Amino acid sequence: MDGAEDEGGTDDAVETRAAVVEAAQHGERLDRVLVSMAGEFSRSHLQHLIDLGHVRLDGQQAGAASRRVKAGQRVEVELVPTDESRAFRPQPMALSILYEDEHLLVLDKPAGLVVHPAPGNWSGTLLNGLLAHHAAASTLPRAGIVHRLDKDTSGVMMVGKSLPAVTALVRDIAARDVHRRYLALAQGAVATQRIDAPIGRDPVSRVRMAVVASGKPARTDVECLAQHEGLSAVRCTLHTGRTHQIRVHLASRGHPLVADAVYGGRPALGMVRQALHAVRLELEHPVTRAPLSFGCPPPEDFSTAWRAIAGVTIPLD
Repeated sequence: MDGAEDEGGTDDAVETRAAVVEAAQHGERLDRVLVSMAGEFSRSHLQHLIDLGHVRLDGQQAGAASRRVKAGQRVEVELVPTDESRAFRPQPMALSILYEDEHLLVLDKPAGLVVHPAPGNWSGTLLNGLLAHHAAASTLPRAGIVHRLDKDTSGVMMVGKSLPAVTALVRDIAARDVHRRYLALAQGAVATQRIDAPIGRDPVSRVRMAVVASGKPARTDVECLAQHEGLSAVRCTLHTGRTHQIRVHLASRGHPLVADAVYGGRPALGMVRQALHAVRLELEHPVTRAPLSFGCPPPEDFSTAWRAIAGVTIPLD
């Protein structure tokens, strides 16, 4: 949009934004134009604002989300805040940074940190910390987050710091040119194996994923490194990146992760959160294309439990 304007406001006030439709946007749906003006709001919420009369075209109520805009028209929107929009605010937090340059940030995410705001976790997320860490994050989709770790999974993850970097990282992940390995503690005697099974929403649980025929393709290589008293220490390599992939694949074989209550895992060896740690990340730099590799030692709770099963050596490769 050209000449975008803000008319002040606080987190709880209604903010008005205005912009002029550019030539390249001629003929676009109004709701798509609003997304470009107010990306912190969901498209459905912006459509709702149109229905309520909070959007004007050249001073007149816009009417419908599907309306096609014309170059040169002035679009005004009264942004009634939501929990979701308030969530996209900077919150300073300590980040354990493994590598950083102008395009790429690699960090060690602690267990317990939510990566992206969602219902029940609208603040205190990694996204909020990234918005406070560097100014450019506010201009990037999801503040540069290109993949996620579950709340209770610890370990290495990467974030783009520029739009070219974000674009390249998303492309590399889709092409499976980013390699991610995890350490996990699972129940039972896990066999070294490749699990190639599609993952989708569990048909009977809103919080679980499951191996289902209609799911998306998912592949995990599992290497059993040690077994002791009904527990296994394993290393997993992801070939795809489905939600809860390692947790679902191992549980589907009768080996839920230690302390993973969602998938039937019981606490053991002091672990009270799912025993999963992202230990290794290998990629090409998104801009220079130089090869990069990062290892990340697990936190103390995981390390203690791992040693009880496998001894003192914790592989970081």
